[in-house]
Amino acid sequence: MSLPAHSAPHHEPAHPPPEEGWRRSRVTPSLAEVYRTIPVSDLTWWRKILAFAGPGYLVAVGYMDPGNWATDLAGGAQFGYTLLSVILLSNLMAVLLQGLASKLGIVTGRDLAQACRDHFTPPVAFALWVLCEIAIAACDLAEVIGTAIALNLLFGIPLAWGVAITALDVLLVLYLQNKGFRLLEALVIALIATVGICFLFELLVSKPDLGGVARGFVPSSEIVTNPAMLYIAIGILGATVMPHNLYLHSSIVQTRKYDESSAGRREAVRYSFVDSTIALTFALFINASILIVAAATFHRTGNTHVAEIQDAYLLLSPLLGVKVASAVFALALLASGQNSTLTGTLAGQIVMEGFLNIRLRPWLRRLITRAIAIVPAATVAILYGASGTAKLLVLSQVILSLQLSFAVVPLVAFTSDRRKMGDFVNAPWLRNLAYMVAFVIAALNAWLLFQTVSAWIS
Repeated sequence: MSLPAHSAPHHEPAHPPPEEGWRRSRVTPSLAEVYRTIPVSDLTWWRKILAFAGPGYLVAVGYMDPGNWATDLAGGAQFGYTLLSVILLSNLMAVLLQGLASKLGIVTGRDLAQACRDHFTPPVAFALWVLCEIAIAACDLAEVIGTAIALNLLFGIPLAWGVAITALDVLLVLYLQNKGFRLLEALVIALIATVGICFLFELLVSKPDLGGVARGFVPSSEIVTNPAMLYIAIGILGATVMPHNLYLHSSIVQTRKYDESSAGRREAVRYSFVDSTIALTFALFINASILIVAAATFHRTGNTHVAEIQDAYLLLSPLLGVKVASAVFALALLASGQNSTLTGTLAGQIVMEGFLNIRLRPWLRRLITRAIAIVPAATVAILYGASGTAKLLVLSQVILSLQLSFAVVPLVAFTSDRRKMGDFVNAPWLRNLAYMVAFVIAALNAWLLFQTVSAWIS
C-alpha cells in the first residue's frame, strides 16, 4: 500500500503549505534541541533512505512494547493462531495512520499536538491533552511493569524494586539527548534487533504449524461473535495502534533538514513513509512471533490459561525442552521495556509542549510521567504481586484503545483539509479509507465500553 504525498498536479503553491489555513504566528518546534539537525539533501537515493531512517523505528517501539506482549500471549494461548489476522489488520492501520502523521509534520511544520492547539478552542485542546496524557500514562505503566517483570525473571529482583529501578532511565535518556538524535535512533534500532533475534530463536525452537499460521492471517467471523476473543482483539488493537505515537511521529520527522520547497516536502513525505513502513514491518514480525510462540507452545499443549508473562517464562523451557528458551524470552522483554522508555520520554515532552506550550526540562517532564506510572504499578506490585501486575498490564492496553479515536479523528481531518495541507491534501480514496479506519476504531471502542459498563452493572 502506498501513501501519495499529494492529490493534485505537481506545481508550486502560491504560499508554502504550512501557512495555508493555519494561524500565521510561527510555532516553536517541540524537541527544539534536535529540530532539523540531520541533513538529508544532496544525497543519492539509497543514502537518503538511510538518512531518513530512524523516526519510524522510534515509532515502531510503541508497537512492540510489553503491553503488546500481554495481549499477544493471551490471544495465542487461548485462541491459537486465530488472532494473527487482528495483528495484521492493526499493523496495516498503523502504517496508514503513521504515514498521515509524518505527512502532517513535514507539510505543515506542526506536530499533531500543535495542530490541535491551533485548530480547536482552548477547552477542547485542553481536554485532548488530558486524554493523551492518560494514554501516555497507560503506555508508561506497561513499560514500567514489563521492565520490572524482566528484571525479576532474569535477576530475581523483587517487582516493587524493579518498578523503582525503571525510574533511573531518566539519566539514560538525558545522556542520549545530549549526544545527538542519531545516537538515540541507533540504540533504539539495536534494541529492536535484539528483540527480533530473540524471537526468531523462539520461533525456531517452538516449531509452529505453518498451515495454522497461514490460516490465522485470514480474518474469522468468530473474532466478532466470541466476546472473550473480541475483548483480546480490541486489546491487541489498543496495544498496536498507539495514540501518542501519532503525536511523536509528527514531531520527530522534523529532525530531518529537508528542503522546505513543495518538491522537498514531497520527497520527505515519500522517504518518511518508506522508513515507517519498513520499521512497522519489523513490529508486525515481533508481535506475530509472540502470538505464534504462545499458540505453538501453550495452546497446542492445552495450557490455554497462560496470559501472564511470568507464566510464559516458567513454562517455555519445560514445554519446549530448550533450557535457554525462557532466558531468551526474558531478555527480549527487557530490551523491549527499555526501548519503550526512551520513546515515552519524547512523546510526553512533545504532547505537553504542543498542547500547552509549556516547556519543562526533559528530566522534569520524565519524572512527572514516571511518577504517574510508578505509583499505581508499585502499589499493585506490593499488594497483589505478579498476578495483579499482569492484569494491570492488560488493562493499560484497553485504556489505550479507548483514547485512540481522540488522536485519529483530528489527524485524518487535518490531513484531509486542503486549507491546511495545500497540494498535499489526502486524495479522496485515502481520505475515505482513513475515515473508515477511524470509524472502525471508534465502533470497537464503543462496544468495549458498553461491555465493560454492562459487566459493572450486572
